[in-house]
Amino acid sequence: MNELSKALFHPQRIALVGASGDASKNTARPQRFLRKHGYQGTILPINPGRPEILGEPAFPTLEAAAASLGGARIDHVFIMTPAASVLALVHECVRLQVPVATLFSDGFAERGDEGRALQDEIVAVARAGGLRLIGPNAIGVIDTHANSPITVNATFEGDVLLRGNLAIISQSGSMMGSVMSRAQARGFGFSRLVSVGNECDIGVGELVDLMVDDPNTHAILLFLETFRDAPVLAAAARRAHAAGKPVIAYKLGRSEIGQVLAASHTGAMTGADDTASAFFRANGIVRVGTLESLLETAQLLVRFPPSRRAPDARRRVSVVTTTGGGAATVVDQLGLYGIEIVPPTDEVIRQLAGKNIHVGKSPMIDLTLAGTKKEIYSAVLDAVLASDNCDAVLAVVGSSAQFHPQLAVEPIVGARPGKPLVTFIAPAADTSLDLLRAGGIPAFRTPESCADAIRCYLDWQPPVERAMAMPDNLATVGRLIAAAAGAPLNERDATAVFSALGIAAAPSQVLLAPDQASTIPYPVVAKVLSRDVLHKTEAGGVVLGIPDAARLKDAYGRILDNVRARQPEARIDGVLVQKMERGLAEVILGYRHDPLVGPMVIVGAGGTLAEIYKDYAIRCAPVDLAEAHRMITEVKALALVRGYRGLPPGDIDALAAAVVAFSTLALLPGGIVSEAEINPLLVKPAGEGVVAVDGLLVVH
Repeated sequence: MNELSKALFHPQRIALVGASGDASKNTARPQRFLRKHGYQGTILPINPGRPEILGEPAFPTLEAAAASLGGARIDHVFIMTPAASVLALVHECVRLQVPVATLFSDGFAERGDEGRALQDEIVAVARAGGLRLIGPNAIGVIDTHANSPITVNATFEGDVLLRGNLAIISQSGSMMGSVMSRAQARGFGFSRLVSVGNECDIGVGELVDLMVDDPNTHAILLFLETFRDAPVLAAAARRAHAAGKPVIAYKLGRSEIGQVLAASHTGAMTGADDTASAFFRANGIVRVGTLESLLETAQLLVRFPPSRRAPDARRRVSVVTTTGGGAATVVDQLGLYGIEIVPPTDEVIRQLAGKNIHVGKSPMIDLTLAGTKKEIYSAVLDAVLASDNCDAVLAVVGSSAQFHPQLAVEPIVGARPGKPLVTFIAPAADTSLDLLRAGGIPAFRTPESCADAIRCYLDWQPPVERAMAMPDNLATVGRLIAAAAGAPLNERDATAVFSALGIAAAPSQVLLAPDQASTIPYPVVAKVLSRDVLHKTEAGGVVLGIPDAARLKDAYGRILDNVRARQPEARIDGVLVQKMERGLAEVILGYRHDPLVGPMVIVGAGGTLAEIYKDYAIRCAPVDLAEAHRMITEVKALALVRGYRGLPPGDIDALAAAVVAFSTLALLPGGIVSEAEINPLLVKPAGEGVVAVDGLLVVH
């Protein structure tokens, strides 16, 4: 255990600054909770107005408390005083060489610019002096195995501190307590819990890294509102994967209002939800969709680590039930996730018939009438678990779970599954849930959380290896964009960059006068050429299907008149004349450097309706060819060029190569490209390639 981990989770001497002698106050809780739950170290209450607090000697200052230790060092300081006092206390911690302080105090970055400035000053002092900080606005740090609940969270008023093998790191202090109380109500506890608050110094990623080395922690749960240091979290999650410890995240911000609420709480932007999902996927982090499944999914992944899944595993689930309706509530949810419910194989049917158990080819094996016998349920469950026709088994138990657990629950507990076995209990049946949990079988109270956990298991991917050699053509790309720092390139210059990446662009010519002859064969497209007009159609800056020189001259004038009327400040470099290209499908190919999680590449349905339909796949960049093909498969509209129902196939290989090439923008030094887009990229018939007919590129 390193020194930081010791100071955070196993401190021998804890100072509580702002401790209250009034047991009813929040600031009295840490002292009460430490003694209540068996902490054996030294507690140093700091309060200048009291010589004694709750039976412990109190001290007016940290220096006075340190002097009483006979040369020993204070390991952990918990600060509960107003924001205005925190800077002086941090200076004092530095002088005393305290290794870590947790700041319960609020009034910092979450309150605006003034609070952020104070927070920044505190961090600068702490870093210069070797002091590490949790918070501000953090509710505490707990290690149940060390009997060390340094927290004001009211959940610890309970008499029992239930130990377990799950750790939780939460950006919401109150939700940390809520998750813990829900877990205890289900009979399982935690190893470590940390409320990180504003993460001014020690953040989620560094804490995940510490949890990886904790022998009492088998899985790590995250309650997230934003990302503050995504690269650190990515590295820690990968190390957790290598250690066989699942990292499971519940993140707010799926909706626009959720993003607003999370940002107002944390004082930080939350970022787009699709980038968060891509980040989790790339780094082997399991993302759950419900708070309920945050807890229950951990039990599934600890018992059946997805990293041990067979390489050829698919998304197939067999269902055994004693309640058709109850099973249908889970199966319906699984269907929304596109998970296949598979019937028993002919071999399983023959094997069971030999035991006088008759089942059909229905997707669910419903034993409602026949299965309320232990021997029947056991035989069916064992046969399905042994079959190679499925990747997980769902056992659903009806009313027998409430009054006769020996009929359907005990056979489940007695099973020896070599693959995930998940149980949904339809009625309220705490005794059966306790039996299943004691037997190590993940058991769920709601169909939604049960289906979500199964989805998480079946969709889990190992961390993506994104190391990629710098392609030779990137040097040329870098030179092309070097002169445009701080501004978008016009379309002509942007497509030149894309061509240097290996993505062909439609032949084009820049006209500087209305009478200038076109060297591009008719019919052509004419577009305003301007780095300031990002949406040319809306500005009236595009004319399609121009058949001859006279129409081109007319289009030239109309385009300039429209743009000058709608965007009079725009710099115009001329009119771009382009070959009128055709393809089987229009694709949007995008790249952006997300400020929270880094570079992303996007492929989706293109054209003017791209933003409406939101039919796209997104990944952390760069990606390899196999991942690019997977992205294309996820885009529903691209079924049209994948040979859907006999339609002529498009050049999917060329499209995948274009996705890979675009993603290599992430390899340019300094993240110079902030945004790039080809919309549309036309997909031609198989063997004929793809062609870019519009482009945007913005550099830092």
